[in-house]
Amino acid sequence: MKHAFKPKTTFIASSMRQLKNKHMKKTISFLILVLTVGLLSAQQLAFPGADGFGRFAKGGRGYLTYHVTNLNDSGPGSLRDAVSQPKRMVVFDVNGVIKLQSRLWVASYITIAGQTAPGDGIVVYGNGISCTGSNDIIMRYIRFRGSVNMGRGVCTLSADNAKDIIFDHLSIEWGRWDNLHIKESKDITVQYCIIGEGINPQMFGALLENPTNLTIHHCLWVDNQSRNPKAKAAIEVINNVIYNWGSNGLVGGHSGADHFQDIINNYFIAGPNSSKAFIGMFSATDHVYQSGNLVDMNKDGKLNGIEATVEDFTKTTATLVEKPQYASLSLSAIQKPELAYKTVLDEAGASLHRDEIDKRLVDYVKSLGKKGQIIKSETEVGGQPEIKSVKAPKDTDNDGIPDSWELKKHLNANDPSDAIALTESGYSNLEVYLNELTSK
Repeated sequence: MKHAFKPKTTFIASSMRQLKNKHMKKTISFLILVLTVGLLSAQQLAFPGADGFGRFAKGGRGYLTYHVTNLNDSGPGSLRDAVSQPKRMVVFDVNGVIKLQSRLWVASYITIAGQTAPGDGIVVYGNGISCTGSNDIIMRYIRFRGSVNMGRGVCTLSADNAKDIIFDHLSIEWGRWDNLHIKESKDITVQYCIIGEGINPQMFGALLENPTNLTIHHCLWVDNQSRNPKAKAAIEVINNVIYNWGSNGLVGGHSGADHFQDIINNYFIAGPNSSKAFIGMFSATDHVYQSGNLVDMNKDGKLNGIEATVEDFTKTTATLVEKPQYASLSLSAIQKPELAYKTVLDEAGASLHRDEIDKRLVDYVKSLGKKGQIIKSETEVGGQPEIKSVKAPKDTDNDGIPDSWELKKHLNANDPSDAIALTESGYSNLEVYLNELTSK
């Protein structure tokens, strides 16, 4: 009897082990799949061409679309209402000037797709825009301009105590304290932006106070008295063009705390208001790697800069290091400064449709020392003009994708859910449409 029972017991135990092994294999396979999908999701670029430390910002991917339908300061259909709640893809059915009566705050997991505005796009004018305390924000192709009428300590755009943000092809101008302010933040990219014409009382470019993992590349810094930027940060500053600084060009941390700056392949070009200090205010606590930077000080209307020397940096008392301290920006994206100069002039700012203000600033730079001015108020250069209204394309299901594009891509113009559906590229259908708008 025992002999008859034992094989049965062995068979049952063996079967249970096999089932357990199969279950474990399935569980392991499932976990690997989950981890792989999670890893791929974590490594999805904000959009093709996103680079630097903020390149993986998620924005509003996968969330519902909010249409900005008017230029009002507040209320339904306004930009303020659009960004007041997290998890939104913000598109524009209107173009023109949004005149802010008070500071505008942007919530987390937001994409602001300025490239969707018809005609000559959107200007947000008159007060500051803040991303303070937020994360995972994508902002593209929009103009942010302060005003002499806002508080004297207000910056045009700020991102304090924030993380995972990318500012791409923005025009950031007319800030009273600084045009741009980033403090105690992490994993931020500022790329292909114009940061210019700071106004009274400071007329400064950007104050970067102790952010870590900050990339600033291919930006145009123009007509700022100083802080182009002030790099009190763990930062890489690559392929920027700095034109017509006043008292100082790029400024170090100049404090008792340690800061770490990679300054690579930038082009410093003196203008009518420029001192000889294309860099300044570094101290021994600024650990600087510098390479390939060109300096054109002669204001002769020709691009003929010479390479910055080790002595240019050591005489500011910076501590030079021998190797780059960061490797966030793709090596393929780093250009020689002469080529970066051309790229920046072609691409920086809300460049799908440059308005007369940005065109004027770019023309200053093209004069190579002959033109440019540091101003105290936007009224000195004509202020903010109005923009002619243009009608947006038809979007029957209100998902942010025009009917014509949905038809071309075999989507359903009556089904808003297809906008958030992910494609094989890892981007939603709406994001694919947004990315195509900027690739023309």
